[in-house]
Amino acid sequence: MENSEPDPSRQRNGVVGVLLRGEFTDALNDGLRYSVSLTQSSLTVRRIRASPGGATLVFHLTDCVGCRAHAGPGGADVGAYFAAYFYPLQRRWMSAGVARQRVEQRFRVALVRDPLANLREAERWARCIRDASVLQAPRRDGVVYTQVRRPCRVMILVNPQSGRGQALQRFSAHVEAMLTEAAVPYTLVTTEHQNHARELARKADLSQWDALVIMSGDGLLFEVINGLMEREDWQEAIRTPVGILPGGSGNALAASVHHYSQSPPAWNEELLLSCGFLLCKGLVGSMDLVSVHLASRQRLFSFLSLAWGFVADVDAESEKYRHVGAIRFLMGTLARLASLRVYRGRLAYLPAAEAPKEPAPSLCSSTPRRPIPDNPPNQNSVHNHNSANASNKPPETGTREDSLLPGLDQPVPGSWTVVREEDFVLVLAIYQSHLAEDLWAAPGAAADDGVIHLFYVTAGISRPALLRLFLAMEKGGHLACGCPHLVYEKVRALRLEPDSPQGRITVDGETVEYGPVQAQIHPGLARLICG
Repeated sequence: MENSEPDPSRQRNGVVGVLLRGEFTDALNDGLRYSVSLTQSSLTVRRIRASPGGATLVFHLTDCVGCRAHAGPGGADVGAYFAAYFYPLQRRWMSAGVARQRVEQRFRVALVRDPLANLREAERWARCIRDASVLQAPRRDGVVYTQVRRPCRVMILVNPQSGRGQALQRFSAHVEAMLTEAAVPYTLVTTEHQNHARELARKADLSQWDALVIMSGDGLLFEVINGLMEREDWQEAIRTPVGILPGGSGNALAASVHHYSQSPPAWNEELLLSCGFLLCKGLVGSMDLVSVHLASRQRLFSFLSLAWGFVADVDAESEKYRHVGAIRFLMGTLARLASLRVYRGRLAYLPAAEAPKEPAPSLCSSTPRRPIPDNPPNQNSVHNHNSANASNKPPETGTREDSLLPGLDQPVPGSWTVVREEDFVLVLAIYQSHLAEDLWAAPGAAADDGVIHLFYVTAGISRPALLRLFLAMEKGGHLACGCPHLVYEKVRALRLEPDSPQGRITVDGETVEYGPVQAQIHPGLARLICG
């Protein structure tokens, strides 16, 4: 007969001790018996043998997403069961390296002949394992986290067309069971047309949801973020935690979130499993957003990138290869290299060291703001001037203030740096670590570092040199290539004024109006489920 009792001393002389200890049988084989002990950081399972030296397994609670208990099937089994679900990093079966893999530990509890008493004991173990695993969520040093409320209510938005049309299938195959194991209730919403997610985010009763999760590429989250920022209660709405499950072909934010968890690189289903694991753990950190102004006075909010030139062309032109998945970007890169373009324009930026840091709540002001005229901005407005008030234009009533940006019809302030070159191959402003699953574009970036990572490549670079940069970017080594045409700066605001009559500008991978554009970062404005 099994024996289970709590250790009377959880803490001795300041050292955390055993919370629970018991002996149980295997859920499928009563002939296998185990000694099981739970501490605040691990679950230890030792097989009991007649001879000494039984095998011992230690499962760290940082890898645990949940634990459930249930009664025995039918009326004949008086025992009860509890199962703990772990996703530790383990060696891959068919290749080198490690990745998260599912491990279930399931035990039968039969202390007495009373099935209700056995069920209560199984539930006690399940509850203690869940409570201890919450405290052992994988945190990064120096990062302040909150947690998604438990029990939580999650809306999961899925674009059925993303990921070669396999997003729903991948959700069912890899994520659905994990959410059940973690006791995360959710409502699955399938988007039906472009900007559907934007409309839902703008109109949803957010008091009914503790988190909004996107199962798609980065474009669907772009819709959600802008829908939240278009609400009258945007200041509260944008604090709703958002999560990402990779379901598209780019999956830049998903790759970044995985990278921030300090896990080894992962792709495809492994990346999905990692992001699902982080969603179940429910840690929430801050995420910077960038306010982007277009010449037509349209204003967008971006969480990932602003691109012009080569990167924007590859992103847009590779759409025709979407059916092949993530490799579309490699195919688009090779096609664009074959007919490499040079783009003429002007670039200016406010270095990070020069910009005053402002807290996110300061984004709103009731001071009147002079509207931007309808005529095109002055094409010479990127040049320096010495007006001290140029960056302090008053904001429009009831809108979010971009205190670092002058009007697009005004010159940039004297504290800005104006790039001397006017011929570019690409300009990329990114505020996450990854530009795609396999493009580690900004190795030093974090979701909440408060800066825009600005890269630009000037004209004169050869096709082989540009290809080498992108190949090195797979492992984040492009900055070490010593390429004289590649420039990297940390900035808080920027302005780009294209002169080339034809070209593309993308925001978070979405093509936007072509013309003058400027942007400013807002540190920690949004909240991201991460690790």
